[in-house]
Amino acid sequence: MTRRKSHLRNDRRGAVAVLACFLMIALVAMLAFAVDLGYLANSQAELQRSADSAALAACYELVYKGTPGTPVNLSTGVQNVPTVASQYAALNHVCGSAPGLAGGDVVVGYMANPNQPGGAINTAANQNTFNAVQVTVHRSSSENGTVPTFFGRVFGVQGESASATATAALISNFGGFQAPSTSGGTGNLMILPYALDQQTWNSLLAGNTSVTTDVWDYNSSGQVVSGADGILEVNLFPQGTGSPGNRGTVYIGNAQGTSDLVQQILYGISPSDLAVYGGQLTFDSSGNLYLSAKPGISAGTKSALASIIGQTRLIPIFTSVTGNGANANYDIVAFVGIRVMAVDLTGSMSSKNLTVQPALCYTRGGIASTSSTQQSYGTYSPVWLVK
Repeated sequence: MTRRKSHLRNDRRGAVAVLACFLMIALVAMLAFAVDLGYLANSQAELQRSADSAALAACYELVYKGTPGTPVNLSTGVQNVPTVASQYAALNHVCGSAPGLAGGDVVVGYMANPNQPGGAINTAANQNTFNAVQVTVHRSSSENGTVPTFFGRVFGVQGESASATATAALISNFGGFQAPSTSGGTGNLMILPYALDQQTWNSLLAGNTSVTTDVWDYNSSGQVVSGADGILEVNLFPQGTGSPGNRGTVYIGNAQGTSDLVQQILYGISPSDLAVYGGQLTFDSSGNLYLSAKPGISAGTKSALASIIGQTRLIPIFTSVTGNGANANYDIVAFVGIRVMAVDLTGSMSSKNLTVQPALCYTRGGIASTSSTQQSYGTYSPVWLVK
């Protein structure tokens, strides 16, 4: 009897060994599947990183201004977008190699509201309005090769196709402003409280030398020196406003006197200034914004203006002024980017000057315009990933 029981136990040990062999095969298959799936997930993350960096760099190229002292050349930026996207995509390796981009992998165009998730890119829009770049990076049999498998090859799976898409955009047409967010809370908007008439601004952009000069140079060292740099300048103060006693100074928010103007010249428009307008300084449905006037030119602002020579700011552009003196109101229709080149507030009115030139100006706190009319020039938000 004892010998018979021992024989049965030996038979059962043999059956368990066979079962264990089958289970080990299943476990090895699951391990192989996990390894290949993990590698595919890691490759997908690498694809996304490559697409993200390419889209961000290429979108920034849309407002590339070249070396300091040269004008913004948007058409050159658009032409450079595919090249820059390819360069940055290749710098971020996928599966150990630099991915390339095909012709259809880079889309550049206009996005009406970058803050709206899922917004479409209009490639048929005016090139001067382009503000978005979409980049897709592929790993497929026809482009860059599939993502290789390791154990999947045992089952005849040599690789898997994968791709990642990223869209970067910026605001290039502002319908207004709100206090920009900063790491410490909210910041100021770098807007000068001086307005220029639209006709003079358009003449400046058109190269009309009857109202412009080119006697100052913003050089490669970031300094303003005497000499031409190919970018015309205009003097804000002698230009007519159509309102007796007013020379273009405007009140924004809480500003009431010269000391307030000095603070805005140096540090910009504060959140408390914007609170006067409900937190946002925006154009109305007709594309207008009205700012009250401060008559004359305050000599007390000279030192503050002199201290920001070479720096960029936004200034408002107006079409008309209604009323006289302190009761006047400026009809603002746009904000533009300028660089302060020179200032002299001494002597007669004809000798006073606040000389500026068009410049690329980055700002946070911008609100995208919903109007088809261009309400800003040379003014851009930082580039960010929309999706």
